[in-house]
Amino acid sequence: QVELVESGGGSAQPGGSLRLSCEASGITLDHYAAAWFRQAPGKEREAVSCISASDDTTFEADSVKGRFTISRDSDSNTLYLHMHSLKPEDPAVYYCAADLYHEISSPSTCFTDPSDFGHWGQGTQVTVSS
Repeated sequence: QVELVESGGGSAQPGGSLRLSCEASGITLDHYAAAWFRQAPGKEREAVSCISASDDTTFEADSVKGRFTISRDSDSNTLYLHMHSLKPEDPAVYYCAADLYHEISSPSTCFTDPSDFGHWGQGTQVTVSS
């Protein structure tokens, strides 16, 4: 049984940092394309950053470029989202997602319909407040 469990959400001040973690079980995360999505109230779920399975190529949304970094650790089978310089527009529920068959090879394959990813975590809330 595949399970993705996020942690690390919470509250930070504008300009602050958070690190989100997504621990996978039931799969070897290295073999999967993986991504972080976010969904703010009243908005659609959107991809924030992706990492390919083949060569760890990453893509970041323009809104987070230079501030957020996606990475993964093979030993712990965990996906991370390192978030810096948080802005008032960053609050949302953040979800990790993974898929064995969806290939991340271009921005369009990252910033795609969430249904392209078959496995999802439960989400973790991020709040930015002074």
